[in-house]
Amino acid sequence: MNGLTETDHPLFSTCTKFFRQVVLLACWIPVIASAGPAHAGQATAAPMKPPAVSTHTQSVILFILEGIDRHSLKIGPMPTLNRLAIEGATTWSAHTVAPPLRLPAMASLLTGLPIDQHGISWNTFEFSRGYPRPPTLFDYLDLGGGLDSAIFFMDESLYQLAKPAPYTDYQVCGLLRPECSPDRLVAYIRQYLKKASSGHGYGHAVLALPHLLVVHLPAPERAGTAHGWGSKEYRDALRSVDHAMRATLDLFKEHGLLAHTTIFVTALNGTEVGQAPTAGGKPPTTTDSPLVPWIVSGAGIKGGHTIQQPVSILDTGATVMRTLAVDTHTEWESRVVEEVFQNPPAVAPALSTSR
Repeated sequence: MNGLTETDHPLFSTCTKFFRQVVLLACWIPVIASAGPAHAGQATAAPMKPPAVSTHTQSVILFILEGIDRHSLKIGPMPTLNRLAIEGATTWSAHTVAPPLRLPAMASLLTGLPIDQHGISWNTFEFSRGYPRPPTLFDYLDLGGGLDSAIFFMDESLYQLAKPAPYTDYQVCGLLRPECSPDRLVAYIRQYLKKASSGHGYGHAVLALPHLLVVHLPAPERAGTAHGWGSKEYRDALRSVDHAMRATLDLFKEHGLLAHTTIFVTALNGTEVGQAPTAGGKPPTTTDSPLVPWIVSGAGIKGGHTIQQPVSILDTGATVMRTLAVDTHTEWESRVVEEVFQNPPAVAPALSTSR
């Protein structure tokens, strides 16, 4: 499937330099992005003094969850997510797209565009439709700063977004592979980082540690939808996701990266718990647009900060680029959430990635 396999490490092989130039020419449409408006959110507990971290970011981890909102912390428990929320800049009132289905919402997060602009309104992988036409966050990171990405998706529908490029490595697994749990995904990440840090890449497109690691963890949404949002299965899924997040952070610590890493956490959709009933008194459905967490913590980020401006999952891309000191001169609607940063924008760091 366009170079993707489903072995223990189904990663794209290295693309040719000619193809790389084609990708760059096809994706680069410079339109200056403007700043966005704002709204309120709250952290889970009283602010704590954040740990000592660098103000210079070399790497970003983006955790993309599903079926998570503030209520989830009460029934999880989720100590890692709770700590990131308390120690970083947080809102529990970010907006996702409507309807918040997995594939359209992920497409919006990565392209920085609403559904009616990126055009992906279906929710299953359809080979005949091809890849999305708009550039993604991964394209802009490469175009703006030569930065590479490694992406781990846990649903086969997201093959639709796994566009081959010499600056991205993908791994996709899901329901067709029952062994693909959050713990297994962490094992894949461990293998990947070990090989990427070797300098050889073993057939990967990215031959060094990536600047952006994307980790998709949808287990809570699946458990909540199938068994109920207060069920044992949902609580178990919350714990497994929190454990996977902690284990991923530990891997970055083992590689000496964590002190210079900024961690983003958001969700494609929330839960039905705590939302107002729809007309007629019926519970809300997943076709509504629930509020989701949007959390940034780590290098260069204010500690114990409640985000005041309104935030959308569309704003994730521009803020990741700002974190990595890459200009956001793009055609998307993603806006930098500037208030989360300790310092004004910095000059882009020198690259350490070999190609």
